[in-house]
Order: sequence, then structure tokens, then C-alpha cells
Amino acid sequence: MQPAVIEEPRDIYTALHKERRASILLGERRQRRFGYWRLAAVAAAAALVWLALSGPRITILWTLIPAAAFVALMAFHARLARQLETQRRAARFFERGLARLDGTWPGTGSSGDNFLDLAHPYAQDLDLFGIGSLFELLSTARTHAGERTLASWLLEPADRQVVRARQEAVTELRPRLDLRERLAVLTEDARTGVDADSLAAWGEAPPRLGGRGLRLALWACTLLGIGGAAAGVALLLHLTGTVVLAGGMRLLLRDLFLATLAINGWFYYRQHQSAAEVVAAVDRAGHELGLISEVLVLLEREQFQAPLLISLRGSLAAEGAPPSRRLAQLKRLIEYLDSRDNVFVRMAEIFIFWTPHLAARVEEWRRRSGPAVRRWLAAVGEIEALASLASHAFEHPQDPFPEFTEESPLLEAVEIGHPLIPESKLVRNSVSLGGDLRLLVVSGSNMSGKSTLLRTLGVNVVLAQAGAPVRAERLRLSPLAVGASIRVNDSLQGGISRFYAEILRLRQILDQTAGTRPVLFLIDEFLHGTNSHDRRIGAEALVRGLVERGAMGLITTHDLALAGIADAMAERARNVHFEDEIGDGKIHFDYRMQPGVVRKSNAIELMRSVGLEI
Repeated sequence: MQPAVIEEPRDIYTALHKERRASILLGERRQRRFGYWRLAAVAAAAALVWLALSGPRITILWTLIPAAAFVALMAFHARLARQLETQRRAARFFERGLARLDGTWPGTGSSGDNFLDLAHPYAQDLDLFGIGSLFELLSTARTHAGERTLASWLLEPADRQVVRARQEAVTELRPRLDLRERLAVLTEDARTGVDADSLAAWGEAPPRLGGRGLRLALWACTLLGIGGAAAGVALLLHLTGTVVLAGGMRLLLRDLFLATLAINGWFYYRQHQSAAEVVAAVDRAGHELGLISEVLVLLEREQFQAPLLISLRGSLAAEGAPPSRRLAQLKRLIEYLDSRDNVFVRMAEIFIFWTPHLAARVEEWRRRSGPAVRRWLAAVGEIEALASLASHAFEHPQDPFPEFTEESPLLEAVEIGHPLIPESKLVRNSVSLGGDLRLLVVSGSNMSGKSTLLRTLGVNVVLAQAGAPVRAERLRLSPLAVGASIRVNDSLQGGISRFYAEILRLRQILDQTAGTRPVLFLIDEFLHGTNSHDRRIGAEALVRGLVERGAMGLITTHDLALAGIADAMAERARNVHFEDEIGDGKIHFDYRMQPGVVRKSNAIELMRSVGLEI
């Protein structure tokens, strides 16, 4: 019996991308044909008009046939255009997937810069946000709610039970490429519209317009307005001689028309500002709500097995119409409101109260369904975030889920690598911390891989506690709070030196040890901004303080004097290092972590390699 052939993600993406491109080419040919047929319909109509004007054999009514054909062709053409755009979005979805597999994805997705908090204990240090960041690699979300949920998972480690539930959901969604594709083609860009908090706050805000009493008053004014408008038309016809009115009737119609202008004008003035505020608010919410509605339509049709997905699917259910239908109703109201800019609607506004009527219906919708918006957004955001992690898991089938243990603190990583480095360039290392061993002092030359090792461990711990698979052969860990000091900069505006910025971050890491989770500290070039004597004393005191508070971690240094910290802390610390080799005037790195203290430096050779005379 032949073993089953397992298709690689690249092969699947390539085949589906070819299918979508073929559909696009077919659709473009059909679109051109429809264009020719429309021109033919116009030409036929013109010919029939010419014949009708040239003789009695053909009447002008014959032109209705090509006119009807033209209208039908317009409808078919619009439908085809929508299908073609969907196929183009699908093609771009697979193109981005291939770019992620090829390592050419930086700059092609959402960077998540708006989620970056420079005061966060590791977000900037571990490249969570920005161009070429972890967020850009992971995110396939199409809504602000999905982007925000994914960002929060990267910024806030989840409990073990939550992580396990997410792992089960990601496992179920991993092979559901069809679902992820349908989510992706709903819209092209999630970076427009309002954010989830504003949207939820809009739904929960108290109504600006009154209830039943206002609606009755609006209908009364509308009925009066219709009567007044009819009176005005009759007077206009009388003045043009089309209709002859008796004197008494003429006065009655005049008084009705003037009374309508006075009463409706006063009432419209009283309600105009409130209606305008309602319209402005729903206009801002409209784009995102329309997109949420499309996502909900898709999710309401799905059946899931994982408990978390079942729970999220269940949270969409509510009494009455399903959420997608409720949001579709609001979308129609917004479309009707868009017509208020029509010149004829503006002229008739004081008679029919078009905008106030629709504003009152929007407020009625918000009164009934607005409080559920936050729940809908939360469910959509979680499902989109899970779909993002599932895409990452699908594209890296060799990446396992981490194992969580009761033993604390613990971090055992076997052949761990950085997920932002392409597999073709990736060098993996194994790291173990826990039990008696709480500190690794990493020495090595410039560019040898020390900082990358810190980021590798930090990013994979973030992924693990978000519910995602990790880039390792095996990762076993206890719940950890990550604190990093890798990319710390001075601030000219704030008057803060690099050294002062670093010790503020170290203070923050020390404060983290008061939390419920043991801290994993990752400190690059420990106390780099001070002299060797103060660095040695300060570093040892800070490391001892962290370890005594239950923390564990790694520090890197160029200063070999700090390597003595490991000797002073006996079995609680160990020295490791990275080396390089110089041959043929070039420096070569193997990026492999080795035991012990590095015994050479490459600074002089690096300076010579760029042309400095040393």
C-alpha cells in the first residue's frame, strides 16, 4: 500500500492561486464581451430611432427592446464585476500566503503600529508590531475587532486553560482553508472605518432621539407636509392657468401651505441638530458594521467541533433575527440616509421629514440591538484572531504546539528558532532554564547571534501563551511573564539618556516579579551605558535580586567581566557563548550557542572590514 501523499502548503497555495488567476482571465474575457454587447444594444437603439424618424414603418416603441437588453446587460455586468473582484481578492490572499512562505511578506500586510506601546515590557523589544513584525506575519484579520484581538493576545499572556482552548480551535481551523479564504475576500482592507471600542460604545450609548412620542409627531408632521405640498402644487397650477380655483378654496389652500411651512419648519428646526448627530455617528460606524455583518453571515452558516468555537458561534445567537440580519437592516437604513444629499430630497425634506424619520429608525435599531454590538464584535474578533493563528499553523506544519507544565519556572526549548527568519537562513539552538539553573550569561562577539537568541526565546514564549504553534522541535514551559530590555533608546525630547532608559526598564522588569507569574527576563548588553566597575557590581546585584524573586532569564554582554557572575552564583547560573571564524579576510558566524565564555573579539576585524585603518 502506497503511503498517503501530504501536500505542502506551497503546492496548495500555488495550485489554488493558478485556479483563481484562470477564473480572473475568464471573467475579464466575459466582461469584455458584455461590453461589446452593450455597445451593440446602444447601436441597435440608435438605428431604431433613426428608422422611426425616417418613416412610418417603425415606431419609436421598438427602441424599448434594445433599451431593456441594455439594462439587463448592465445588471449582468455589475454582477460579473463583483464576482471578478472576489476572485482578485482570493488571488491576493494566496499571493500573500506564498509571500509569507517565501519570506517576502514584510511591508505587504497590516503592521499593527497603532497597537505598539513603548512602555510595554516587551512589545518593541521583540518586534511585535511594525513592518516585518510578528503581527504583520500572523494577521489575516479583515476587521478592526480581529486585529485588536490578535494584538491583545500577543501583548497579554493567557491562562493555560485559555491557551489549550485556543490550541484546539486552531487545530480545527488549520485545514479549513476554504473558510479562511472566504473571510479574506469579504473585503480587501481592515484599516478603514472605526475601531471596535468606538463601535461598541456607539451601540451602548443612550438614544439621542425620543421614542414613540417623537415617531408619532414625525408622522403627524409628514401627513401635514403631504397636505401642504399638495396645496402648494395646486396653487402653482392655478397661477400657471392649468387649474382654476375658487376664491375661498384658493385662500384655504394658501393658509394650509403657509401653516405647513410654519409648523413643520419650527419642528424640523427643533429636531435637526439631534438628527444630524445621529446620522454623523451612524455614518462613522457604517463601514465597519457592514463588514461585521458580512463576517457574521459567513460564521452563522458554519458548524464547529472545538469547544471555544462552539461557544463563540453560540454567542452570536440572540432572540429574534440573527445578528447578520439585524446589521443588514441597519446597512439599509444607512443607504437610505445617503440619499438625503439628493437635491429633490433636500427640497422635500421639510414636507416629508426624510432624515428625521430615518434617524429615529436608527435610534430604534440601536435601542434594540446596540447593546449586543460589543458581544458580536468580541466573537468576530476572536474567530478572526484564531483564523490568523490557523493560517500560520497551516503554513508551518512542522511547528508544534507548546507543552505547559505545573513545574515553575521552567523553559525547555529544543532546536528553537526565530519565526521571522526564513527557514532557509534559520539556525536553531536548544536552551533550558528551570530548577536550580536560573540564569544564562551569554557572551560573544558582535553580530554573532546573542540578541537574536533573546528575541527567539521571547517571541516563541509570546506565541506559546497566545495559543499559537512555536518554531521549535519542542517547547515545554510554565506560564511566564516576559520582561525584555533589548531595544532601549534614549529620548532627546524627554531628556533621557540610554543608560537611564535602560535602568527604568530594569526597574519595570523587577516590578513584574510582584505578579502571579514567574518572570522570564531577557536583557541585552546589560548596563552597557556605564563603566566596567559599576556594570559588574550593578549587574550582579540586579540579577541576584531577580533570581531571588523567582525570575529566570538570559543576559548578554561584551564585557567578559560579567562572565564572573555565573561563577559567583554557582549552580544557579551558567556561561554560554557564540563564536565567529575569520578566514580569507572575512568573518563567518555559525550562530551556534556553545558552553563557556567566549575568548576572542571581532571588533578590530569588523572595523578593518569596513575600511577603517586600525
